[in-house]
Amino acid sequence: MKKGAALLILGLLVGVVATAYFFGAHRARNLPGNPIRPPDRSADTSGTVTVTVDEKFFDSLLGTVFQKLGPPQLKLSQTKSASPMQPAVFQAACSNVVELVLDGSNVKTGVRFTGGKITAPIAFRGSYSILNTCTQFGGWAQTSVDLSFDQEKQTVFGQLNVDEVTLDNTSPIVSALVTAFVRKTITEKVNPFEVLRVTQLALSVPVRVSGGSVSARVKDVRAEVQEGALRLYLTYDFNAERSAG
Repeated sequence: MKKGAALLILGLLVGVVATAYFFGAHRARNLPGNPIRPPDRSADTSGTVTVTVDEKFFDSLLGTVFQKLGPPQLKLSQTKSASPMQPAVFQAACSNVVELVLDGSNVKTGVRFTGGKITAPIAFRGSYSILNTCTQFGGWAQTSVDLSFDQEKQTVFGQLNVDEVTLDNTSPIVSALVTAFVRKTITEKVNPFEVLRVTQLALSVPVRVSGGSVSARVKDVRAEVQEGALRLYLTYDFNAERSAG
């Protein structure tokens, strides 16, 4: 009993050291543009179109990525020893990579729309050099997604927030270090990411009888999470120009 308590305390101490090491100088990148808000039901909806994507779309997309391109691998850039407890020379034998997998730890990687939130369970495996030993690990992360719209870039961006990490059969001593490593790797290597380039949805309509054309550019994006689907409301700013001559 005393031995188990000692290991638990040691694991907590290691967790404090790991958290300070990994996140002391680290700051999450700010999302470009402005946070996307829910739709305003009282606003004028003229000039607004709706784009709906569901969970099945992302299941198909991710399935293609994993099958055709292979599991994504996230390697944390090392500017110093990956562990505060060992010199960099011991890092050579270990890849220090987090590999995302489609299925693992009884979890399927995907995107879920539920409870008014966008969540993304992510299964992973990898290796990490701890105490001169290359530790193989596996587990899954529960993440949530924030969205923003950059009007200048005409792009909807996303940010993945790692809310919880669950590891398979990992001792308390190494669990805190591996958890911190996984959190930092996903946060640094994934964020921010492009969700949708609305330039692909820009409009340009020639009006020959008026001798000109009408164009439209997205000026605002709102989002609404429904059960099993995400709705994006794109509001356009219209402009008209007469043809030269």
